[in-house]
Amino acid sequence: MKKIMRILQAYRYELKPNNAHKTLLAKHAGAARFAWNWGLARRLEQLQTTEGQERFPNAIEQHREWNHWKQEHAPWAYEVSKCAPQEALRDLDRAFATFWNARKMGREVGFPKFKKKGVHDSFRLTGACRVYARAVRLPRLGRIRTKECTDLKGRILSATVSTEANRWYVSFTVERERPASTPATEDVVGIDVGLTPFATLSTGEIIVAPKPLQRSLRLLRRRSRQHARKQKGSQNRKKSALRLTQLHRRIRHQRTDFLHKTTTRLAKTKAVLVVEDLHVRGMMRNPHLARHIADVGWSTFRRMLAYKTQWYGSTLIVAPAFWPSSKRCSNCGHICAHLPLHIREWTCLRCSAVHGRDLNAALNLQHFATASSAGSHACGDLSDGGTDMRLVYESRIVEAGSERCLSPGGING
Repeated sequence: MKKIMRILQAYRYELKPNNAHKTLLAKHAGAARFAWNWGLARRLEQLQTTEGQERFPNAIEQHREWNHWKQEHAPWAYEVSKCAPQEALRDLDRAFATFWNARKMGREVGFPKFKKKGVHDSFRLTGACRVYARAVRLPRLGRIRTKECTDLKGRILSATVSTEANRWYVSFTVERERPASTPATEDVVGIDVGLTPFATLSTGEIIVAPKPLQRSLRLLRRRSRQHARKQKGSQNRKKSALRLTQLHRRIRHQRTDFLHKTTTRLAKTKAVLVVEDLHVRGMMRNPHLARHIADVGWSTFRRMLAYKTQWYGSTLIVAPAFWPSSKRCSNCGHICAHLPLHIREWTCLRCSAVHGRDLNAALNLQHFATASSAGSHACGDLSDGGTDMRLVYESRIVEAGSERCLSPGGING
């Protein structure tokens, strides 16, 4: 008997609204934005008079206050569903909770800001949401056609409607049951992500990213210059802003499509996947690499692998940040003391094996999965019979001293 697991999954479809529906959608997005700004202004007023965030009213209390306030000051709020401002106040409450918790833990999280019209307009609805063959039915909005067939499975919890460059999308959060499946093969694969090849697998396979931003960078710069020359407030500036937003949307969709197809294929066909714990935010501080790193989407790749491996029965192992995947010889285990980023091939001083940097890192990640299954955890913690890979790394660096590794061009250091 197969094991059944209950998960939350999102289904996103593009809407095909008529003019009346577009007006109602814009009103709902405006009501949600107004409620967010209204609640944020109330909290900022209290922040100036009180010192502790514990004095802030929660989302339920603010919604009661909103219901009394809108009777006199916002009669237009009755033209939209009550869920739009209510869910916006809940989002505001979560944003403040995230900010205060991150501040206590010493992490950097931005303070909630006021929302502007036309920038990420969206709203969320709950209640009686229905899905048909090529249409959806939303509260106070009625039946709206979709541009694609809606194949949705599970119980609908909420519907989030958003707009991107004059197009409307609806995303359903669904609770459904998925049978626990097993991958097609029993392979243990190490994945080394990079920029020139997007990923190198320990099997020797190389995955090349489409890099949509790099391909459209020339057009993006030209449209940005054209938009900057338009007079502010003019119709031509609005048209150029729309063309610029459409290009950004196309770039984002191309990247997301590639990441979805790649992660789904890996999660379905490989039993164990091993990746590195990369500090992407810190690497993005490099001005020479920031745009290229953002173009390939390392963080999104790992996030998709995390939940898709659970869906398809595979396992994801994350090697610690200090694991020397590139500096370690996959043949004998010798640690190279110094290996600059520009060296793509190097020769081990102990066994004279010639390694390609990316393939060697992928093989070491594959070996890390074997060592973890022998007793140590993927995060590098010690357990019975296991070895802390960080301690091995530090001890071998001390033993290596001032050794250098040979590249095809000689000694690099």
